[in-house]
Amino acid sequence: MRILVVEDSNRLRESIVLALRRSGYAVDTTGDGREGLEMAEDHPYDAAILDIMLPSLDGVSILKTLRGAGNRTPVMFLTAKDAVSDRVTGLRSGADDYLVKPFALEELLARVEALCRRGYQKAASETTLADLTLDSTAKTATRAGVALDLTAREFALLEYLMLRAGQIVTRTQIEEHIYDDLVSPMSNVVDSAVCALRKKNRRE
Repeated sequence: MRILVVEDSNRLRESIVLALRRSGYAVDTTGDGREGLEMAEDHPYDAAILDIMLPSLDGVSILKTLRGAGNRTPVMFLTAKDAVSDRVTGLRSGADDYLVKPFALEELLARVEALCRRGYQKAASETTLADLTLDSTAKTATRAGVALDLTAREFALLEYLMLRAGQIVTRTQIEEHIYDDLVSPMSNVVDSAVCALRKKNRRE
C-alpha cells in the first residue's frame, strides 16, 4: 500500500513515516500543503494522512479540492483541535477519519490499515485465496497452513496481488502502489520482488 503523509512538523512527520515504512507501507511525504495537493493529484494513493494546519494550503482545502475532482482516496486528518465542531467540520469536508494529537503510533497504524481495507471494500483483516491466507493486521501469510517467511516488501506485493485476484496487474500499477519515490523507476525491483515471492510461495 502507498500512503501520502502531509504534516508540517518535521519530528512528527519523520516518526509517522518511519512507523509506516517499518510496517511495509510505501510512503511519500511533504510538509507543505500545496505540494501535498499536487502529490495527491499525481499518484493513486491507497490512503492519505493530512494535517489540518499546513503552510500554503490547509488540509481541509486540500481535501475539498480532491473530493471536488472526484478523488476518493481515503483520508485521515491529524489535528491538535479536539472540539466536537472541529471534528464535525473535518468529517463533513470528506474525511474518512480524524485523529487528535498527541496520539499513539500504534493507533495511527491501526486506523491506516482500516482506511486501506475500506478502499478495497474489506471489513476483515484476513484475505484468503485458495490455500493462501494473508492477515494484514498481523502481517503474516500462510499457504496450506504453513507460514511464509516474507520481507515487508514481499508481503506488500502479495497483499496487492491478492486484493486484485482475477484482474490484470501491470508493472506500473505495482510500482505506483507498493513503491514510493525513493525507488528508481528504471530499477528492476518489481521483477526481483516477484521472483522472490514466487520462490517462497512455491510448494515443496
